[in-house]
Order: sequence, then C-alpha cells, then structure tokens
Amino acid sequence: MTALATDTALRIDGVSRVFGAGAGQVHALDGIHLDVRPGEFVCLLGASGCGKSTLLSLVAGLDRPTVGTVDTGGRRVGMMFQDSALLPWLTAGGNVEVPLKLRRVPKATRRARVDELLGMVRLAGQGDRRPHELSGGMRQRVSLARAFAQEADILCMDEPFGALDAMTRDLLHDELERIWRETGVTVLFVTHDVREAVRLGDRIVLLSSRPGRVAEIFDVAMDRPRRIDEHQVSELASVVTARLRQEVARHGH
Repeated sequence: MTALATDTALRIDGVSRVFGAGAGQVHALDGIHLDVRPGEFVCLLGASGCGKSTLLSLVAGLDRPTVGTVDTGGRRVGMMFQDSALLPWLTAGGNVEVPLKLRRVPKATRRARVDELLGMVRLAGQGDRRPHELSGGMRQRVSLARAFAQEADILCMDEPFGALDAMTRDLLHDELERIWRETGVTVLFVTHDVREAVRLGDRIVLLSSRPGRVAEIFDVAMDRPRRIDEHQVSELASVVTARLRQEVARHGH
C-alpha cells in the first residue's frame, strides 16, 4: 500500500473492471477516479447495473480491478449488505460476535463488546433472541452492529435499508448517522434512493449507466440532522434525479 495523504482515507485511481472475455465481455466500470476523506459519508448513486456494487466489492477487497488501483492506505475495510444475512442458528449476540471471534478477541472482551454494540443500535437486552424472532428492522440493526464489530476504518454499505418500509428506514437513518458521527468511520454507501442519498451523504457520486463512470459529484451542503421530507432535501433530490434521468436517457436504458 502507498502512503496516502492524511486528508485521504480512500483513493480510487483509474479503476476499470471487465468481466468475461471476447464477445461476451461486460465492462462494468470504466476509469473511476475518486478520493474519499477520513470520516466522510459518500453515497454512490446510479441506475441498476451501473457498477455500484462492483465498486464496493473492489474497495472491500472482494474483487480486483482489471485496470487501476484501489488504495486504502492499509485501513481496515468492512462490508454490510442489503440482506441482513444473519446466521439463523446463532442468537443476535452470537451473530454480532462472529467478527470478534475471527479477529481472535478474547472471550471476556467479546461479551462486553457485543453488549456495547447491541446497546449502540438500541437492542440492549435482545442478544439472546434468534433472527426469526426479530422484525426486519431489528435484524438490520443486528447486521449494523455486526458491521461495526469489524472495527473497520472504512465501511462499505450496499443498499442496507433497501428492503425496509419507509418508517423503519427513516429510523435506521437516524441510528446510522448517530453511530457514524460517534465513531468517525468513513462510509461508502450504495443506494437507488435519491432522497436517502441526500439525507445521509456529505457527497453524492452519480455513476453513469454501464460502463460505470463518474458522471457528476454533488456536495450536500446542508446542516445535520436532516429529514427526508425537508424542503432542502427535496430540492437537491430533484436536481440529482433530473441529472440521473439525463444519464439514463443518454445511454438508452
């Protein structure tokens, strides 16, 4: 890893990703350049198939770019997916404990840390419940606690609230923003929801339709906390949506 500047947590430099070979090649990403600051909350937005999830996989080290580099400066990267993907044979606490076990955290320390993390997502006292006993929103809270148990410096989140109802999603926006501010973690957040991006992000990176390129970056210069139905949020969401429609129309999708 190279030595990144102190004001850069993540550098994506000329990244392209091609799947397959010959006539069946799929160009998922093409020449992505992006610097992310420490503690920044960056939302990736774009039409389906534009390479958002592919880019997260490259940052998380689950895949490698065909061309270009992804540099985290040696920082630990964690991942949270849309599906809570909780292990059904484990309790809520047992699921949160998995990353701690993988990092060989001592047992006594693990138990205290699990209780702390469940409290952080407002699930204190729920550690002995199984996933099937929890609501969808509660399962995502457990998943969020497990993501933070990875002790990541950079957290990649792939549409983590996409399957939830509007009210539950709004509550989890509040929880995520609170924990993000408390921990100072750098977040790279994929979403299809323009208002969600404006509600949460410091910046919104709009990707073009396949192959994914950075079409435009929007700075979200609004005070926090924000509400998803605020006038300022709606105004910027309208601007971003119009730009997204232009991009989709330009590519004929």
